[in-house]
Amino acid sequence: MIGSMFRSEDWPAEERFDRWQELLCRTRSCESISAHAADFRGDLRLLELEPVTVMQVSFLPARFRRSPEMVRRSDPELYHLTLLLDGELGLEHAGRTSRFSPHDLHLAESSRPYDLGPANDGERHAVKGVGVDFPKALLPLPPHRVRELLGLALPGREGVGALLTEFLIGLARQAETLQPADATRLGTVVLDLLSAWFAQLLDAEGVLSPETRQKVTLERVLAFIRQNLHDPELTPPVIAAAHHISLSYLHRIFQQRSRGETVAAWIRNRRLEGARRDLADPSLRGTPIHTIATRWGFPRASDFTRAFRAAHGLSPREFRLQTVQKVHAVQPVQTV
Repeated sequence: MIGSMFRSEDWPAEERFDRWQELLCRTRSCESISAHAADFRGDLRLLELEPVTVMQVSFLPARFRRSPEMVRRSDPELYHLTLLLDGELGLEHAGRTSRFSPHDLHLAESSRPYDLGPANDGERHAVKGVGVDFPKALLPLPPHRVRELLGLALPGREGVGALLTEFLIGLARQAETLQPADATRLGTVVLDLLSAWFAQLLDAEGVLSPETRQKVTLERVLAFIRQNLHDPELTPPVIAAAHHISLSYLHRIFQQRSRGETVAAWIRNRRLEGARRDLADPSLRGTPIHTIATRWGFPRASDFTRAFRAAHGLSPREFRLQTVQKVHAVQPVQTV
């Protein structure tokens, strides 16, 4: 696992809020207040993905302030992006006052004061979200242009913003399975997506390096493939056409990412992984195998059986039977 985890339940009630504030404000001087400080509840997972830090948070309403004096005393020169998943927040920053709802994003910088808090301090409804800290110096955009985005509700439901949102949510979900060796690569992907999204919002994509543009194109391609694995007509020419790139360019950027694995092989392996999960899922035991195969882009049963056996050494039917037998074998014996 990458990073660290804070659970309020691991601390005495009288220490929880102080411990929470200490961890959350460790990268910049800030203060926090909450109507629920005496019985605070909150979880915080920190993912150290050099050069960025990703935070998955869930907490009872609290307000966070960074005063002009705090800015003068210490400035780590960071941008902070917040993806709100549940609850409502208000932000005063860079001369703007904005309200945010689930799936809104907002950007702040450590070089300016801010006041971030819930719409209703007294409500015991957890605020949930994902935050990203990253050095200002690593963003390949002029600071005066980035200031145009500070304190605004930024759209994250389409284009590169949607890719970034999905990637951050996926990181949070997979946090326990990620390894330290993954950290730098994942952090670079986050920074590339951030750079491309901000450039798109500011109509300044020309400042991005060819490498960054290539990485973002690849992330778009991967997201497109995942969304269309069910379609048996999903082929490299279709993917290239959907992204307005040549077939040769698609193969080139893909092989750089997948260490030589072809586009078609990656599609096939993701389909087989999905079918394998469904076949092992007890809740889908009554679903016919041919239905699962079709769901994952294998309309012909014989093609599915052949591909599945080549990948796993068993037919789909044999694999499902083996999984059922293992489940029965580990169930405790009930005594009367």
